[in-house]
Amino acid sequence: MLYKLIYLFHTDISWLNVFRYLTFRTVLSTLTALMICFIMSGWAIKRLKAMQVGQYIRDDGPPTHKSKEGTPTMGGVFVLPSILVSVLFWAELHNIYVWIVMFVMLSFGGIGFADDYLKIIRKNSKGLSMTWKFSLQILAAFIAAVALHIYPGFDSHLTIPFFKTAVPDLGLGYIPLAIFVIVGASNAVNLTDGLDGLAISPLVVAFGSYLVFSYLAGHIKIATYLQIPYISGVGEISVVCGAVAGAGLGFLWFNTYPAEVFMGDVGSLSLGAVLGTVAVITKQELLLILVGGLFVFEALSVIFQVAYFKFTGGQRIFRMAPIHHHFELKGWPEPKVIVRFWIIAIILALLSFSTLKLR
Repeated sequence: MLYKLIYLFHTDISWLNVFRYLTFRTVLSTLTALMICFIMSGWAIKRLKAMQVGQYIRDDGPPTHKSKEGTPTMGGVFVLPSILVSVLFWAELHNIYVWIVMFVMLSFGGIGFADDYLKIIRKNSKGLSMTWKFSLQILAAFIAAVALHIYPGFDSHLTIPFFKTAVPDLGLGYIPLAIFVIVGASNAVNLTDGLDGLAISPLVVAFGSYLVFSYLAGHIKIATYLQIPYISGVGEISVVCGAVAGAGLGFLWFNTYPAEVFMGDVGSLSLGAVLGTVAVITKQELLLILVGGLFVFEALSVIFQVAYFKFTGGQRIFRMAPIHHHFELKGWPEPKVIVRFWIIAIILALLSFSTLKLR
């Protein structure tokens, strides 16, 4: 809680008064996480190379990906600490929402780390079994969802974009919904993380969007004016979103094509889960379908491909799933796939802001 220590001197140095403003702390959180991640990355990449923590490329993947084999992975091990330190510096640590998000980030990060460790360091190509992985994810999400549900300042109403008067109370049904959003977002981001910078840039865009949504939802006058749910204390989540966006930018410097490092499951599973948790906390769960539409599209491409393959006895909808591989096999150069998907993510995020007034 560095900002509170600095703010103690505001009576002697008047300009230190700015540290009490949420917007200022959000900016500092973004820049702090960016700088920590950027500075740590160079050292961490060298360590990962020395430890031979390299990416394993499956034989059934696109042939062009063979050149990526051996590239350092598990970059999430320096992304997550960057976020955590920044949040500890600039967030209000008495805020329950901040701790719920940090719990989810570290829990899913631990699951991803275990999976990466088994696959890459222990040379077990399967990693954690699907049963263990999903069971642990559901358990972590369940704890977060129950904590939210029993917290007095949080309710179980569901906000439906474009319909300001449609706010059904789900009661205990809100818990399985929250679990689905958190676990679904985590695995959707994980599936998207298949090309250099493909997942982290849309994540930065998505967290930038939820930074705005959390700030608006935590400001009673603005929330009332926009007719969105006011949630006391949720504005502090904007500091967390800023930290994730900043760390994401710092990581993107090294993850952009041609990537010097990959996130690994430790990064993609945790950041996806954080995105889902933030969507739940800000009461914009359904809006995540639009804000994170790229991740949804990637996940659905896998689901449809597998279902169609089984139903037809071997036929495929796409040349390969997730769908970014489909475009690669059609002859699109990897940078073209990446940048076009980034553009789609930005467009979807901009469209999500239209829901603030079109209600």
